[in-house]
Amino acid sequence: MATFAKPENALKRAEELMNVGQKAAALQALHDLITSKRYRAWQKPLEKIMFKYVELCVDMRRGRFAKDGLIQYRIACQQVNVSSLEEVIKHFMHLSSERAEQAQAQAEAAVVTFDVEDLEAEKTPEDLMLSYVSGEKGKERSDRELVTPWFKFLWETYRTVLEILRNNSKLENLYAMTAHRAFQFCLQYKRTTEFRRLCEILRNHLANLNKYRDQRDRPDLTLPESLQLYLDTRLEQLKVATELELWQEAFRTIEDIHGLMSMVKKSPKPQMMAIYYAKLIKIFWVSQSHLYHGYAWYKLYNLQKSYNKNLTPKDLQLMASSVLLSTISVQPYDRKHGAHHFELEIEKDRNVRMANLLGFSLDPKRDNREALSRSALLSDLISKGVLTYVLPEVKDLYCLLENEFHPLDLATKVQPLLTKLPKLGDKLSAASPVPEVLLEEFIPALQNLTTLRVLQQVSQVYQTMRITNLSNMIPFYSFTVVEKLAVDAAKYNFVQMKIDHGKGVVHFGSQDLESDKIKNHLTILAKRLNKAIGLMQQPTKRPEQRFSELLSIVEKDHKRLLARKVIIEKRKEDQEKQILEAEREEEIRRQQKQKSLEDQERLRLQRESEQRVEERVKREIEEKEIEDAKLLLDKQKGRLKKKPTDLDKPKTKEAIMQQVLLDQKKEREELDRRLQKLAKTVDHYERAKREEERPLIQAMYLKRQEDDRIYFEEQQKLAVEQSRLQHSEDLREKERLLRMQQDKEDVQNEVSSRRRGEFERQMRIREERIAEERSLRRQERERRRKMEYYRIQEEARLMRLREEEEARRRQEEERRKVEEAERKAKLDEMAAKQRQREAEAEEKARKEREALTEKSSLFTPTRREGGAPPPSSSSFGLPRSSQPFRGGALDSSRSSRFDDRREKEPPPPRDLRDERSRDYERSRDHERRDYPGPERNPGRDYPREPERRDLPAPAPAPTTTEPPKPGKYQPPSRRNPPQQQQQQQPQQQQSSGYSSRRW
Repeated sequence: MATFAKPENALKRAEELMNVGQKAAALQALHDLITSKRYRAWQKPLEKIMFKYVELCVDMRRGRFAKDGLIQYRIACQQVNVSSLEEVIKHFMHLSSERAEQAQAQAEAAVVTFDVEDLEAEKTPEDLMLSYVSGEKGKERSDRELVTPWFKFLWETYRTVLEILRNNSKLENLYAMTAHRAFQFCLQYKRTTEFRRLCEILRNHLANLNKYRDQRDRPDLTLPESLQLYLDTRLEQLKVATELELWQEAFRTIEDIHGLMSMVKKSPKPQMMAIYYAKLIKIFWVSQSHLYHGYAWYKLYNLQKSYNKNLTPKDLQLMASSVLLSTISVQPYDRKHGAHHFELEIEKDRNVRMANLLGFSLDPKRDNREALSRSALLSDLISKGVLTYVLPEVKDLYCLLENEFHPLDLATKVQPLLTKLPKLGDKLSAASPVPEVLLEEFIPALQNLTTLRVLQQVSQVYQTMRITNLSNMIPFYSFTVVEKLAVDAAKYNFVQMKIDHGKGVVHFGSQDLESDKIKNHLTILAKRLNKAIGLMQQPTKRPEQRFSELLSIVEKDHKRLLARKVIIEKRKEDQEKQILEAEREEEIRRQQKQKSLEDQERLRLQRESEQRVEERVKREIEEKEIEDAKLLLDKQKGRLKKKPTDLDKPKTKEAIMQQVLLDQKKEREELDRRLQKLAKTVDHYERAKREEERPLIQAMYLKRQEDDRIYFEEQQKLAVEQSRLQHSEDLREKERLLRMQQDKEDVQNEVSSRRRGEFERQMRIREERIAEERSLRRQERERRRKMEYYRIQEEARLMRLREEEEARRRQEEERRKVEEAERKAKLDEMAAKQRQREAEAEEKARKEREALTEKSSLFTPTRREGGAPPPSSSSFGLPRSSQPFRGGALDSSRSSRFDDRREKEPPPPRDLRDERSRDYERSRDHERRDYPGPERNPGRDYPREPERRDLPAPAPAPTTTEPPKPGKYQPPSRRNPPQQQQQQQPQQQQSSGYSSRRW
């Protein structure tokens, strides 16, 4: 494998090899470069290399090489330059198509229809035997050998390109174009086998696209553009399938199109749906599914009538006639009579499937056998008014076959109308998806329907009829055909008849237990038995009682039957569940077994493939070494003049390389010696040559100088003579032109005056336009100045209003601050007055206690002899000098007990404010902690002190050291004792400040 520093070197090497006729080596060199990991990043020279590479692949018909190279190139330029890959693929397909056309032209045939069944198959044994036996080849055989290989290569090209471009969102258009070209190839050369394979390839690509949705760069079918490309490809596939008459493949393509359309909620284009229904019409007619054929015609008719505005009235009439004829061509009976349950289920699934393809939504769980039927379609045609558009002959035919009753001459009346149908068909306009309407194709189905209607109507009138009379009533069929139709109709219970060939008659009506005679006989027998029972058993109960009992019995039987039905259904469901479970388990086991077998087979194939690859690599390495050794050996033999004897012996590659290198070294030394000798010889020769040519060069120079002087003098004389002749000629021309001098001046003056007037007029117009423009600009400038002035005035006014508003706001703020200061001063004054009143009340209480103490001391007895000492002054908390007398002990003890009771009383209740004031107090605790003094926030509103009449009676205050509650009035009798006043003074000051701030 050769390595190149630059890709351009590989391209040059390939061109050199191509010039010497070694295309295989050139292709291998380019292939090694493209598949090398060194050049995985895309660059511009790689595109030229790929062009040359695909040209070599096409020339040598190396499809596998082309596929490998394109895959590697796709990896290189997928994320960088996808357009380069697109150009290379287009060039590849163009070259393949061109070479195939050239081969076809060489075969001297406009259209070559070769009958090779499979382009991918090898030669058959018959071909090999014929090639060995036949000595001369005919023209057909030469054509096959010339054209078929290129067509095989072209088919392989299409497959390769589709495989490379699959699941690539950036090259969807190229993928669709390749598929279209492959379709045209199959259509042009009638390649049905390749067309089936192509359809399967595209179907597998779409299935893989839906299966692996997490792949990078995959097309998104939810996008309208991508879905439209896939739908266009499938529609082209459908057209080619119908033209090749591959109806099964066409139906599978219809299912593919329906699956693509069901992926999105948006309905496709009407033109696409028209083509879809037109192809469905053809497919259903070929498959003899007349019911679905009629529904397809009905859908196409509604679509064209609603969306195709270019449809002519004649086209609409022909399409309506086709709808009606396709509907009445359906057999008037179904085939479910006497059918097995399994067959009915299959028919139900088939109806649901066809209804989905036709655009009808049916529930598969319900019984939909009657959803798509002949009667339902006829009722839709009548309700939608389709009969108003049909041809008169078709409408008469419908009335005869569906509405009227003519058992004897129905066929004779229908036959003239059937003969007119071929003349009524015609080609439609270009706006219609159906190119031509052929009404004569409905004649066989209408003849069958006429025969069945004759048999049906005759069976209602006659009981027995001769075969000859019946054959005469149906002129367009022999009795053999009539008998075949009658047997089929009797099988599915459409008519009841029996043919007696021995007597030559036809018996109408059934001969089983449902015949009229036996039915009447059983009825008479039942009536007589009931009468006999009534005579044997006299009625002992009244009819009302018997009727009620009968009703109860009927109800019980009905319930019993319903219960039995439920049990049967449940058993059926259980049995079906068991069957389904068994089938599911069997399927799971089968899948597991199949998976294990597939895994074993895959591992086996993988091991064999790896072994083959290793063997192939070893073999190629050995062959490469042997080939290199032989090449070096041959090259060395051709280079040496004398054939060495030691090179003929078989040696290894290393020994040959050493010998070759030694011979090359000797050859280079010999060449250097020859060059030195040649250089010395050339030097002596050049020196001698220059010594000999020196006098010759001097003489040649002198001669050249003399020749140049003579040539200069001759040229000087010639120039003087020519100047003299030119001057004389100019004088004659001047004399001739002087006669027109006056005319020239007159014309010049006239033109000058006219242009001067035009110039002055243009200048006046310009001045007027400039003046007008100046006035307009002046007005515009004045308008802008006014607007600017008005804007400045408005801004000043708004500024003034804002300043006034700001001043008013500041005044309001200052006024509010002054009011707040006044209110604060008033509150401080009220607090000071309250403190003064409290101090006065304390002073008054103190004086009263002192007076009471002094009064009690007046009645204190002296110490008696031998008696008990007076009570200690510590019991009253007074000094000894001021202790009361004994007689006042009762009052003092009572006072102390009163004080003790006061101390034991509970604290006074909190003032009764509402919950809002309490919440407000809790929410402002942090303010009380931050601002404990009498200062208050002037911008904050505080709750007012409740009125005196709203408060309850003041409770007695405890004699503890707790400061009085702020904002409460305490009478002097509830104050603390005198010894605690000094402790309470600072607390009262704080509480007064707190009260003034709080209330």
